Parts: sequence; structure tokens; C-alpha cells
Amino acid sequence: MTEDQIDLYARISHSRTADEVVQQIELLILEGILRDGDRLPGERELSKRFDVSRPILREALKELETRGLVESRHGGGTFIAGVVGEVFSRPLIELIGRHHKATQDYLEYRRELEGLTAELAASRATDFDRDILTRIIERMRTAHRDGDFNDELASDVELHQAIGESAHNIILMHTLRACYRLLTQGIFFHRNSVFDAPGARDRLLAQHEAIYDAIIAGDPKAAKAAAQNHIDFVAASTREAERTGEWARIARLRLRQRDQTG
Repeated sequence: MTEDQIDLYARISHSRTADEVVQQIELLILEGILRDGDRLPGERELSKRFDVSRPILREALKELETRGLVESRHGGGTFIAGVVGEVFSRPLIELIGRHHKATQDYLEYRRELEGLTAELAASRATDFDRDILTRIIERMRTAHRDGDFNDELASDVELHQAIGESAHNIILMHTLRACYRLLTQGIFFHRNSVFDAPGARDRLLAQHEAIYDAIIAGDPKAAKAAAQNHIDFVAASTREAERTGEWARIARLRLRQRDQTG
């Protein structure tokens, strides 16, 4: 079977019940193939691809909606619900955001998590995984060359998520997705502060390339080391940004005081 012939919604070959349809869509969500916000094909097309009747399909979609896995939008179709959700409650997230120690703890946690993920990806990545990683790293290089800051940031998160998928561990994959959601929301620190440091963009690209190269080469030890070196750099850059920012604040207050007393 070629890549073009692979169908996510494969024909149900057993009893053709709603439970069979539910199970197949659940697996697509669990394995990260269907993501938050993805739109399912229309009812007619989906029933044809599953080779089930439309009443059976409607029953399956209703059950998936009851389980909170899909949501129907009036006139817009059926979409995968926000299944990743939040790692922490909203009050705890706001508390974390007010205390800088949480940032370093977050990065310490990510250092171990991403090291393990890259190590597994180097051992388990398929040809399809490597193709996805190659497309993302090429897009990152293009964005870097063109000075497209936003696309480079987007490619950064996308690459880490693709590495998580390449590890083929469901719990790791969904845990990482939740971590990156907090990162993109700026809960711990603004990624701009890391990218803005002199020479940081070049170093970050080189670090991402080192992780990519090790995974493509199938070298778990090198992949783990490259991933952890990357997080070490991010942690150091974040501490420096916080330190210089605090120094700037203090200097500004001193200047204001001198102006008022002078």
C-alpha cells in the first residue's frame, strides 16, 4: 500500500456497529493522528469510507460527543474537541506565572522529558516520521534565512511535537503537547526573550539541527544529549533575560530617584 492509498477512516471489516466506528476514531485521537480542532469528513463521505450505514455513523458520533471527544458545530460539521486540555487548573497556572522559580522547574522537567523523547525517537522513528521531521527542519531553515521570526517560532514547537510523535509513546506525546500549550501561551516565559539574545537564533537553529541529525542517524545517545543541551541553553538564556531585566528595572528606579532628588 502506498502513502496515497492509506485511509485514516478504513473500512470496518467486522460487525459494522457503532462501537467499531467509535473505537477506530478513538484510536486516531489517542495516537495523535487526529488533533484538537481537526474536522472530520462529512457524514456521507465518512459512512462510505467506514462502509457503515449513516444511522450507525450518527450513533457513533453521538457517543463520541457524549465522551467529549468530538463536537458538532451548527452548519460547520464535526470537529475533534480540545482533548489535550490544561495540565494545571487555571488558578494554579496564574500562580505559577507570578513566581519565577516555576520557570526553572518547568525547564528542568522538560530537560528530562525531551531527552527521553529524543532518545526514543532515534530508536523508533519510521520513514514517515523522518520525512515529517525533514519537512519541518527545512521550513525552520527557510524561516531563519528569511528572518521570519513568527514562522521560526512556530516551526520550533512543531519540530518538538513531531519528535514527540516519533517516540511512539502515547503518554509522552500528549504530555509534551500539554507542555507546549503552556509555553505558547507564555505562562512561564516569553520565547522572544530567548530569541532576542545576541546570536541566539543561530545557536537555536544549530541545536535543533543537532537533535534532528541524531534522530535521522538513529543515534539515541546523541539525540538525548542534543535535546538536553538545547534545554540547558534555553534555561541559561531565560535566567540571563530575567537577570538583565531586573537590573534594568533597578537602574530605572535609581535614575528616577536621582531625578526627583537632584
